Amino acid sequence: MVHRILVEFKGEGSGVEELSWGQQAQWGAILANGGRVQSAGGSMALAEGTTVEELVHLLGFLMSRHQSLRTKILLDDDGEPRQQLFDSGELFLEVHDVEAGADPAALAESIEQQWKQDGWEVTRDWPVRWAVIRDNGVPSHFVALYAHFVIDAYGIEALVADIANMDKETGRHLCPAEGMQPMEQARVQRTDSAKRQGAVSLRYWEQQLRSIPLRQLGNSNDAREPRYWEASYRTRAGQMALAVIAARTKLHSGSIFLAAYASALARISGANTSVIRILVSNRFRPGFKESVSPVAQSALCVIDVEGCAFDEIVNRAFRSQLAAGRHAYYDPRELWALFDRIEAERGQRPEMQCYYNDRRRSLALGTDNVGVLPSQEEVLAALSASSFRWGEPQADGPVPFRMTINAVPDALDYTLIADTGRLAPADLERCMREVETVLVEGAFEPAAHL
Repeated sequence: MVHRILVEFKGEGSGVEELSWGQQAQWGAILANGGRVQSAGGSMALAEGTTVEELVHLLGFLMSRHQSLRTKILLDDDGEPRQQLFDSGELFLEVHDVEAGADPAALAESIEQQWKQDGWEVTRDWPVRWAVIRDNGVPSHFVALYAHFVIDAYGIEALVADIANMDKETGRHLCPAEGMQPMEQARVQRTDSAKRQGAVSLRYWEQQLRSIPLRQLGNSNDAREPRYWEASYRTRAGQMALAVIAARTKLHSGSIFLAAYASALARISGANTSVIRILVSNRFRPGFKESVSPVAQSALCVIDVEGCAFDEIVNRAFRSQLAAGRHAYYDPRELWALFDRIEAERGQRPEMQCYYNDRRRSLALGTDNVGVLPSQEEVLAALSASSFRWGEPQADGPVPFRMTINAVPDALDYTLIADTGRLAPADLERCMREVETVLVEGAFEPAAHL
């Protein structure tokens, strides 16, 4: 049984403004994905004692404080998008009662998947959907989805952190909201200072676009239907190897994995230069850390692995990430125009469709939490527990290659979605296993060359 509770909200600010740079980046992703808006968020178990009334208060609280959640897209006569902020409105909290003996977690998961499948109409709908699942009348699980257009992964973390600023009994605000709101971001990004920063970023992009290979991987001789295949790999040995390398190099495991991925791609493709696209959070910029909005932007890591020992590849990956982080703040419309100019000059647009996303957050190994280092014998013994698994093939995908490190404790778990027209299933599997091989070799044979 389902019923809906009307939640009213009212907050500061209203009007129409051009998109912020982070929103423009999201708009570009929407267009590249055939107009489909991706979802952020998910389902989870609720803390014992959570009430429906508390969730009603919380939804109204968050909607009132964060302008992105009260934003829709307004298209002008030429189809150009602008952000339209409303100062008030209403939406529903869905309450689902699970049938006797049924699994509330399974119901929450099914609601999440259905909402993701439904997608979003960002010109009409509020970019927020919430549901609570009750088991025997007691709130048990919760689903919260947001249109990716108005929030990114770190924006969700900022949203969650702001929950502590609400009085649970009354919904009263305990302090003002922090973080720069999207309309203010758009205004700041029109200033001379922001334009200068954007120009520096675009000059760096231009240097890369003029020098990178036009194509990283050739065509596969084993294209399948559905065309996009997904594979995942879980390795305790790889996690242990990461710890050894992090302790030796004093570098974060994200850079180390990126180096292993670049090396694996080189072994699969035969090309010595790996061009990998990453998202930079931009949360280090003033006012962005606590902002519940999308501020992440794309950057390129270009890593040449030819003739290098693994520690040198790790250093190159780190330096490339560092440079990418400094040059990921720009007007995406100017970058798209740059793509067109480079394509006209080089006769072909350089391929930049190999993506890398590290979702581990606090689960990632830094330089200060590697623990007791394993021996080579222990790492080699752990190889027998590694597991490869196929996911469900998909008819299409937004990019030809997307590598993701999943947030899994006590193991390294990563997923690659690839276009089989470009990477045959056998090579996809080989790439996944090569990452582990490179890490284990790099942990105990740091002087070995690729």
